[in-house]
Amino acid sequence: MTATGTYTPRPGAAPLGRMIATQAALETKMLLRNGEQLLLTVVIPALVLVLFSSVDIIDTGQAEAVDFLAPGVLALAVMSTAFTGQAIATGFERRYGVLKRLASSPLPRWALMTAKTASVLVTEILQVVLLTAIALALGWSPHGDPLSVALLLLLGTAAFSGLGLLMAGTLKAEATLAAANLVFLLLLVSGGVMVPLDRFSQTTQDILGLLPITALSDGLRDVLLHGAGVPWGDLGILAVWAVVGLAAAGRFFRWE
Repeated sequence: MTATGTYTPRPGAAPLGRMIATQAALETKMLLRNGEQLLLTVVIPALVLVLFSSVDIIDTGQAEAVDFLAPGVLALAVMSTAFTGQAIATGFERRYGVLKRLASSPLPRWALMTAKTASVLVTEILQVVLLTAIALALGWSPHGDPLSVALLLLLGTAAFSGLGLLMAGTLKAEATLAAANLVFLLLLVSGGVMVPLDRFSQTTQDILGLLPITALSDGLRDVLLHGAGVPWGDLGILAVWAVVGLAAAGRFFRWE
């Protein structure tokens, strides 16, 4: 005999933590299965690191090419995932009505954004592990405090994530696709990732120095290349971008 009520239906939503974890796992699987996303998040950063570390094209001063490039490529990986990839994916989810349907599910809207952020962080961890392994194989000799590196990466993720969600939630999907890729290419060249900022004029340096990609790449380079302490100036710039970007995304994001 079975106890009374053993097979009685118990309708209702799953615990919130389980819903967020399940959605985050789904978001991560979708991202890793998308060829365009893999091109942005894995292939391009890895190619930049291998190609420009092996070919003497960029004047990196006294530093070895890989020692200069590795921190910048880590910053590029954060931007490609948290900003470019997330903006494009979320923009098309919004266009096709996916976000509208998810917003009507038991999963709260803030929890959906939390799941997307968790997915970005998981992807970035995989990127950092892969790119670090490649850089070490190329002769990279990192220095500095790992805690400062982690703090820079987290604040950089928050800054780029807010900007990516703002773009995806306010522009049409096609416009988001074009704008996100254009910004990615422009910042790849001018954000201190591959080309040292001292190659630009002083006025241009002052302007570029306020960008999140420049703050992230310079901060990582100060720590990992020069062994500097906590780069408070770069952290401050990233914190401002994170607050402004996330606040604007929360205010202006349209779900349909």
